[in-house]
Amino acid sequence: MSTFQAPKGTYDLIPPDSAKYLAVREAIAAPLRNSGYGYIETPGFENVELFARGVGESTDIVTKEMYAFETKGGDRLALRPEGTASVLRAALEANLHKLGNLPVKLWYSGSYYRYERPQKGRYRHFSQVGAEAIGAEDPALDAELIILADQAYRSLGLREFRILLNSLGDKECRPVYREALQTFLRGLDLDEETLRRADINPLRVLDDKRPDVQKQLTDAPLLRDYLCDACKAYHEEVRELITAAGVAFEDDPRLVRGLDYYTRTTFEFVHDGLGSQSAVGGGGRYDGLSEMIGGPALPSVGWALGVDRTVLALEAEGVELELPSTTSVFAVPLGEEARRLLFAKVTELRKVGIAADFSYGHKGLKGAMKSANRSGARFTVVAGERDLAEGVVQLKDMESGEQAAVGVNEIVAELESRLG
Repeated sequence: MSTFQAPKGTYDLIPPDSAKYLAVREAIAAPLRNSGYGYIETPGFENVELFARGVGESTDIVTKEMYAFETKGGDRLALRPEGTASVLRAALEANLHKLGNLPVKLWYSGSYYRYERPQKGRYRHFSQVGAEAIGAEDPALDAELIILADQAYRSLGLREFRILLNSLGDKECRPVYREALQTFLRGLDLDEETLRRADINPLRVLDDKRPDVQKQLTDAPLLRDYLCDACKAYHEEVRELITAAGVAFEDDPRLVRGLDYYTRTTFEFVHDGLGSQSAVGGGGRYDGLSEMIGGPALPSVGWALGVDRTVLALEAEGVELELPSTTSVFAVPLGEEARRLLFAKVTELRKVGIAADFSYGHKGLKGAMKSANRSGARFTVVAGERDLAEGVVQLKDMESGEQAAVGVNEIVAELESRLG
């Protein structure tokens, strides 16, 4: 027993459960690959200022949850708490927006880090798959991303999730709403920290989860009542496109999400089977983020879906994923000559795409067959001295129990035929 344990609020992905996470990542990525999104991978840490400017200095993520540290060289870095700012930074650094093919469509998968109170569905280390479409202002792009996320969830078998949709306006209409909201908030019985947040970014207060604060926000002004004509028209087109695609959603005029960079379209995917941590993913449009981090004007939209939360949602619905067998064929050699021959056959099987494993450690027949059973293999290939003298191996169907002799030189073709 090791004296070390995983840090508080983190977890290890271990077989066989880890196969679920891989399947979820693949299912989320599949519709993105089919829609022109290319894969991008960024460092696990970035300059602190990237997140302070992009995510927002008033957000809980930056003020309370970000893992920040100083390197030996004096650089101020932070473990990435989210993916959008990093992806946009990488796209700008590589000048992808100058290649003449906008929007730049990117998808990513990785680990993210936030210092939070650990609980089911909320970890300090978590996994997400995300997508960003950079450099185009088009309601069809917002709709596309929402539709692709819906498609990914449904391909996994999820049915009981809901899509919440709102518009946060733009630089034309949000300042008017901001002033109205600040006036309202100053009349409430709020603590100094919350009032300070209201002065910096009052929308953050709407995202406050404390019951005593939420109770006072019942009559807060709604942003939808302050949207300019352009934002109203944009939002209505997003709604129409999603509806035409057969994707159901709910209008949620109080949805703001926890990052400062969102403008116009904002959405969240929630699953009521997860309790208080009901959000499984979300995103929106962030037309001003590029300028916030020193780039040119590049209107963009994106989302991130939580792999951990999606696995919990699948469990809440009782959905069992059809996972490919890790091993289709298990080889059991009895004797040194059989060991060399079957090891070569296992290598051949792998080369033709058949998942094969081998009885390592010079086990006897009984121990080796136990390993074969544990592997979940459909077929076991057994060979001893007598078999090899006759030029055959024994092929056992682990489901039916039937066993037959197959020529040594025919075993690979025979298994290819049986496994399809």
